[in-house]
Amino acid sequence: MTTTRSARVRAPELTGAGGWIGTGGKSLSISDFRGRVLVLDFWTFCCVNCLHVLDELRPLEQRFADVLDVVGVHSPKFAHEADHDALVAAVERYEVHHPVLDDPELTTWSQYAVRAWPTLCVVDPEGYLVHVASGEGHGEGLARLVEQLVAEHEAKGTLRRRGAAYVPPPPARTELRFPGKVALLPDGTLLVSDTAHHSVVRLAADGETVLRRHGTGRRGLRDGTEPEFAEPQGVLVTKAGEVLVADTANHVVRRLDLVSGEATTVAGTGRVWRPGTATSGPAREVDLSTPWDLAEHDGEVVLAMAGTHQLWALSEGQVRVLAGTTGEGLRDGDALSAHLAQPSGLVSDGDRLWFVDAETSALRWYRAGEVGTAVGTGLFDFGHRDGPAAGALLQHPLGVALLPDGSLAICDTYNNAVRRYDPSTGQVSTLATDVAEPSGAVVVDGELVVVASAAHRLERPVAPGVMARIDGPAQQTRRPATDVAPGPVSLRVVFEPPPGQHLDEREGPATRLVVTASPPELLLSGGGAATGLSRGLVLAGGIAEGVLHVAATAASCDEGVEHPACHLTQQDWGIPVRLVPGAAATLDLVLRGPA
Repeated sequence: MTTTRSARVRAPELTGAGGWIGTGGKSLSISDFRGRVLVLDFWTFCCVNCLHVLDELRPLEQRFADVLDVVGVHSPKFAHEADHDALVAAVERYEVHHPVLDDPELTTWSQYAVRAWPTLCVVDPEGYLVHVASGEGHGEGLARLVEQLVAEHEAKGTLRRRGAAYVPPPPARTELRFPGKVALLPDGTLLVSDTAHHSVVRLAADGETVLRRHGTGRRGLRDGTEPEFAEPQGVLVTKAGEVLVADTANHVVRRLDLVSGEATTVAGTGRVWRPGTATSGPAREVDLSTPWDLAEHDGEVVLAMAGTHQLWALSEGQVRVLAGTTGEGLRDGDALSAHLAQPSGLVSDGDRLWFVDAETSALRWYRAGEVGTAVGTGLFDFGHRDGPAAGALLQHPLGVALLPDGSLAICDTYNNAVRRYDPSTGQVSTLATDVAEPSGAVVVDGELVVVASAAHRLERPVAPGVMARIDGPAQQTRRPATDVAPGPVSLRVVFEPPPGQHLDEREGPATRLVVTASPPELLLSGGGAATGLSRGLVLAGGIAEGVLHVAATAASCDEGVEHPACHLTQQDWGIPVRLVPGAAATLDLVLRGPA
């Protein structure tokens, strides 16, 4: 479905209770960007797709430095993300080099009618909202749009070439900077991914003394004895003694020789995986997407493929999908039909491969082609609650380790806690609190060593045998609900191909829509998958509120070139709805198109 803009809409003001980051203490308004193209990036720092968009925006910021401003509007999903200091740390961690508006109450999110992370809104040099795009993969289309806007407003005399509004903070100095994961080497030393320093560090057994640093410290993808990494996370020492690194923002896996210092890419191409590309084959020829952790299980190396919400296997130079459909959610059963949500930590007990599913705040497992859930209930439920696993709650965990007694230590990252799950009793307890964003852990001589990522160090926070029980409240992701009428509702998704592209219908319909609901009883008809981007729904009148889950895809191809490339645009929405008699009977979403 395409649409044309019928009226010019002034961009709403930029308002956030948390204030501004990256402006040197100055508060900005929409008028401060007059004369330049402005891209508003609505993001939240838990979201791996939002991190992909940051990478897509970097080359645009460099290319159009004199005519383009990017502003991140941080719209939190989890309670921890509403903490201003946590956001300041995340801006540094992910090298966000543009102003960020801290909008913990989703004020600007609501003013711009945003419904999903990530969403990009484009404002022209005269202050009019001209374009909206949801999801990732819009870099090339944005570049063409900026070129058009620059040409148009230069001709009109409304373009002003000047420097960007970003003011960098003073550089921080610590030995480690936002370390991610840790592994134990055979000689008792430790290997740590020094994520924000784009390197891998070998530490003495004390967890503090640096023995050797691998990597130049510059973000990049380069093999050899002076390697470059980009936000590495998982580190694995295989049973054969091979050291592997999940080079996360490079979308590859590297082998690291600790003697020579040489790094070699063993999986991935350096390109981020996109829908429609291969999911199996020679490891060096298949694109990966944000591999976050590594573990050895059943004779294979398993990748926590956070960017596609899957587990992949690497074996004998080949990769393949082990679990997950790329659909984001919590659905157990057959592994290849299961829904995962940003798996970020892995450990094998020899029988089951355990993983933490960050976006569903869950502890889950894989075994012999099946996926199950031990702790966690869904995408929008979280908290800090101990007790029987069925009622226990986590908040965006990123790491998991196997304890000597067979239980599991969970790095409950956004609760700043270390938790314990005992598979034999099904009980969850708290081992430690006040650990600054724990993201990985390993057992050394019977003692748990934890990566306190936001404190930039390793810690030993757990006294043997000490456990607490915390009974905190259940929490849910809160976003403004959309009022819709019970009964028939018309769902429409807007998609307009980027300049220079057209819908690709050579092999059938170019668009597809999948609709489900929570609770399922909310959707009386219109659910399921079908082609097209519009759908008639019927919503149950006896249910006050719920969430509509909408996944849309659209295929487009380049036109007017000798070797056209094809592109698949995809986005998932979870839209809170409130059923109100007399409310609108239409629900419009924008995948890509005019505002």
